[in-house]
Amino acid sequence: MEFEVSYQLDDEQQFWDELDDIVAARCQSHGLIDDALRSYFAFISNYKGDYLHTEYDIARCSLKLLESTLFSAHKEYVRRQIIYSLLEEDSPDTLHLIVALLLFDGRDNEVTFEMMNEEGIFLRLVELIYERKDDDAGLHRMLLELLYEMSRIQRLRLQDLILIEDDFIQYLFQVIEGLSDDVNDPYHYPTIRVLLILNEQYMVSAHDPGPDQIATTKVTNKVIKVLSARGTAFKTFGENIILLLNRESETSLQLLILKLLYLLFTTPSTYEYFYTNDLRVLVDVMIRNLLDLPLSAGPLRHTYLRVLYPLLAHTQLKHPPHYKKDELLRLLTMMTASGGMMEHHFGAVDETTKRLVGRCVCVPWLRDDHLKLGEGGDAKQSTRKLLDVEIPGGMASSLSVVEVTTQKERPGVLTGSRQREEDQGKQDVLRETRPQRSDDDGNMPGERLEAGGITTVQETSPFEVEGEA
Repeated sequence: MEFEVSYQLDDEQQFWDELDDIVAARCQSHGLIDDALRSYFAFISNYKGDYLHTEYDIARCSLKLLESTLFSAHKEYVRRQIIYSLLEEDSPDTLHLIVALLLFDGRDNEVTFEMMNEEGIFLRLVELIYERKDDDAGLHRMLLELLYEMSRIQRLRLQDLILIEDDFIQYLFQVIEGLSDDVNDPYHYPTIRVLLILNEQYMVSAHDPGPDQIATTKVTNKVIKVLSARGTAFKTFGENIILLLNRESETSLQLLILKLLYLLFTTPSTYEYFYTNDLRVLVDVMIRNLLDLPLSAGPLRHTYLRVLYPLLAHTQLKHPPHYKKDELLRLLTMMTASGGMMEHHFGAVDETTKRLVGRCVCVPWLRDDHLKLGEGGDAKQSTRKLLDVEIPGGMASSLSVVEVTTQKERPGVLTGSRQREEDQGKQDVLRETRPQRSDDDGNMPGERLEAGGITTVQETSPFEVEGEA
C-alpha cells in the first residue's frame, strides 16, 4: 500500500492531532473514502517507529478509526476495503494495523468476522502466521488472536480446512514446545486456542456437516493426526490444556478443551499421549468441576461425564494403583442420588446424566470394587442401581461424539460456580448483619462476630473424604 504523506511533526501530541484530522474526513464517494484510508494507513506506518511503541498505541490508532465519522458513516464499505487490504498488504507495519482493526471491530461486530470468512481470509491468516513468523512479535500474536476469534463464531469453509497443511499444525505445536519454560509467555495462550478451535472445526466438519457439504467429503483432523504421529514430541501442549481447564471460567473455552480431550481418549493412538501424573491432575480437576457446576450447567456437566468415561477406561489410569477410586465412585453415586442433600446439590437426575454416570461406573476397575463404597446400605443400593443401567452398545460411541461436537456456548459466557456463589452469599449475610462499630476509629478491639449474635458455620463439602481436612 503505497501512498505518500508528508508531515512535519514536532511531538507525539501533534501525531495524535493529525490522526484525528485524517479520520474526521467527511467523504461523499468511494474514491474519497479510499483516499482517506490510504492517508490513515500511510501516516501511521510512516511514524510507527517514532510514536507507536506498545500494543496499547496500536489499539489506540485502531479505535481512532473505528470510532470516527469516516467509519460510522460507511461501515460496510470500509470493512470490506480493510479486508481486501489484508489480502494484498505485505508491509509488517501496515499489516499490524489492519489486523488490529479487524480484531477489535470483529469482537464488537461479528459481521466483520463473517465477512472475512466469505472473502477467504482464513487461509491468508494461516499463510501470514506460518510464513511471517519472524516479523514483529506483536503482529504475530495478533494474527493468532484474529484467526481464533473469527473461527470460533462460525463454521469455516470446508475448502479452507482441507488446505491446511500438516506443517502448519506441527509449527503451532513447536511454538508451544519452544516456550515450555515460560507458561506465562504471551504466545502460549493464543497458540493453544488456535489448535483447540481448529480441532473443533474438524469435529464439526466430520460429525455435524453443513447442508452444502457432500456426504462423501471427509476431512482429516490434522490436530489429532499430528499428535497421533508425534505426540511424544509435543507433551507441553497436553500439560498446558489441563492447566487451562483447571483455571478457565469461560464456558466456550472449557468446551473446546473437553472436545479435544474426548478425541484424544477415544483415539487408540493417543490413549497414552498424556503423562500419568497429568492424568491424575485432570481427574482432580474434573471431580472438582463436576461438584462445583451449578444446576443450570447440565449440558456442560454431560460433556464432562462423556470425557470422564474414556479417560478412566482407556488411559494409563486403568492400571493399578487406581487413582481416586473411592472418590470417583462416591461422586458418581451422589450424582444420581434421589432425595436429601445430594438431590439438593445436583438437582433432579435426568436420563442423560443417569446413562452417562452408569457408563462411567461400568469401567472395570471401578465396577470391581463398587461394594466397598461405604458401610451404608443406601450407598450400596445406589451403586447397584448404577450398575444395572443399560448401556447401548454400538451407538453409544457415535452418539457421544456427536453430542460432544455440537455442544456450543456464546463467547464470553462464564460458567457459574457453586463455591463462588456460596462465598458471595456468606459475605452478603455478614455485611447485612455485622454489628455497628462504636469507637471513634471504627474499630472495636477484640470484637468477634459472635458478639453480635452472628455465628459462622464452616460447611464441609458433600464430597469430603473421611479423615481428610
